[in-house]
Amino acid sequence: MFRTLDEVVEAARGRRWVKIAIAAAQDIDCIEAMKQAREMELADGVFVGNGDKITALAREAGYEIPSGQIIHEPDDAEAARKAIALVREGKADLLMKGKIKTSALVKAVLDKEHGLRTGRLLSQVIVFQVPGFNRLMISTDAAINIAPTLAHKAELIRNTVEVAHMLGVEKPNVALLCALEFPNPDMPATIDAAALTLMNRRGQINGCYVEGPIALDVPLSKFAADRKGITSPLTENTDIFISPDIEAANILYRAILYFAKGESGGIVVGARVPLILLSRAETPETKIRSIALGVLAARAKM
Repeated sequence: MFRTLDEVVEAARGRRWVKIAIAAAQDIDCIEAMKQAREMELADGVFVGNGDKITALAREAGYEIPSGQIIHEPDDAEAARKAIALVREGKADLLMKGKIKTSALVKAVLDKEHGLRTGRLLSQVIVFQVPGFNRLMISTDAAINIAPTLAHKAELIRNTVEVAHMLGVEKPNVALLCALEFPNPDMPATIDAAALTLMNRRGQINGCYVEGPIALDVPLSKFAADRKGITSPLTENTDIFISPDIEAANILYRAILYFAKGESGGIVVGARVPLILLSRAETPETKIRSIALGVLAARAKM
């Protein structure tokens, strides 16, 4: 079982190289991340986008990309389709977002005829570590699903559990975060959480232990759990945090990074291959960790 993100990166290095197709690759952040990934023997890239801009940006980054790894396509939507085609044809193992909107890339991935859809829900899975905790933890979904339904939340759990298993957590503990620990008809997220917990008990959601509704303090603090009179296997032993909507998940994620000084990496799962969506606001270390997670996830499917 991996306990740090550095262990994840190390595990992804130096074995069979994974090839990443980058859609609209004329993006300095992606080029610099791929330069570092290649130097670390994590992965190599196929850069689909405006060839002249890619070459110029690579030169600026001190990265000499072989001409055979650049596919000139100045139209972003067409670049996304061509990058996806590389994956469909087995010429690439992962898909990365370059200078293209996330919504545009997701739309291309979900194209019924030419995309990478599997019938599963796409969702962002963030793996993070926080000072004072001796294990990795997972949260979702801060980027893709705005207001997930009950059925969507069941898929969010399944997607995160798949990543937890990949990281060596055999039966992850899943906390369904809400503002309190009891179902309240005026708070729909608590009703969803209670239903998902029952689904887990009845075997409809497998490979994990699910509990909710539950407020954030109970999974993190035995003191809080004792004061509330709650006995739970999640207390100080939670692997996965499921937020009720994208706003709560995004706030939690940024609080982890900026208040708790945590570190992270993330991928989008649910398609035929993992997707790597890098943001300009992410540190170079976060980008490399995201690539490493994608590499491990891709290898698990090989």
